[in-house]
Amino acid sequence: MAVSLAVLVLLIIFFIQNQDMVEVKFLGWEGRLAQGVAFFIAAVGGGILVAIAGGARILQLRRTERRRRKVTNL
Repeated sequence: MAVSLAVLVLLIIFFIQNQDMVEVKFLGWEGRLAQGVAFFIAAVGGGILVAIAGGARILQLRRTERRRRKVTNL
């Protein structure tokens, strides 16, 4: 719990220190956001991509292991 609170405090400090408005363009969408928010959205998006790739790899390894066990059990 203490680590989570420390991370939350660091995020709040990050947002406060990065209040400059920046123009963001993505797939035809254009807008202005605070720089800290833009960085945070990019980081969350990257984390989601990594989680999807990791999950796909785990499923691939499980499928391979299941097939290997079927072959050795025959």
